Amino acid sequence: MIHKIIIPTPFAVGDVNAYLIKGDVLTLVDAGPKTEQALVALKNGINEAGYELDDIEQVILSHHHPDHSGWIEAFEKAQILGHEYNQVWLRKDQAFLSYHDEFYYKCLVEEGVPKQYLKWIEKMRRPLNFIGNRSLDAVLKEGDTIPGHPYMQVLETLGHAQSHISLWDEQNGVLIGGDLILEKISSNPLIEPPLDKSAPRPKSMLQYNEALKRVQALGVQKVYSGHGNEVFGVADLISSRLVRQRERALHVLEMMKDGEKTIFELTQRLFPKVYEKELGLTLSETIGQIDYLMDENLIQEKRTDEGILLYEQA
Repeated sequence: MIHKIIIPTPFAVGDVNAYLIKGDVLTLVDAGPKTEQALVALKNGINEAGYELDDIEQVILSHHHPDHSGWIEAFEKAQILGHEYNQVWLRKDQAFLSYHDEFYYKCLVEEGVPKQYLKWIEKMRRPLNFIGNRSLDAVLKEGDTIPGHPYMQVLETLGHAQSHISLWDEQNGVLIGGDLILEKISSNPLIEPPLDKSAPRPKSMLQYNEALKRVQALGVQKVYSGHGNEVFGVADLISSRLVRQRERALHVLEMMKDGEKTIFELTQRLFPKVYEKELGLTLSETIGQIDYLMDENLIQEKRTDEGILLYEQA
């Protein structure tokens, strides 16, 4: 049995969902943001299912983003499980956070972002206050079976986050999908630094598209999503979203018909009203379309002496 708990957040995305799964082990998937309102909602939701906080035996994180990972330390008797990428965020690892800032600074320079916007890097850390302060007890990897739920398997579904996993119940055709598939909107594939500093930047849009195609091929009948209602008609929804994403990429390609452009210039054209307010999200979206076009060999890239990347039609 899966019991849904709706939790308020202070973020623009609105409410977030957690899920209580009854089995040989009482499991909670996701734990809301670290606010008092969220903790009250979590307690009430668990109480409605007939349990207390201390009854929860394990908490599984779909990913590390602050609206999903806030209250892990409220479950003192539970094991905390998730993808290894969660760990540096939960530990507030200072070496990683310094590298995180360096990674984004390099990205912003490459994207041709003017100097007055470089202070945006400071905003990237603000959600840390809403993330929990407890390490993982165990790492979940692709293909693992969820302890206490032998019918549930871990799928690594990267793209929206480099820590993102989904839980697949093949027997019932059900996926607990975090932010992979939402009813009303497509998730933004966010640019995040790789754990391995020597590794190339993860191409989040391509990862996200592959995760969607994989779920489509599985024949998922129902998705318990991280926000909003459960999702049905999954295969058709994925098909339409992949088509729309390609259309957006071709729209970006059209923007280069009059010559080469930086990521920042394309972002200004794509999101003229919101790019300053939501610079991180809008740059991520633009980079995703560029990665897609590069993968399709529709554009080419060159680097200026100042380290800025320029893109033009191939």
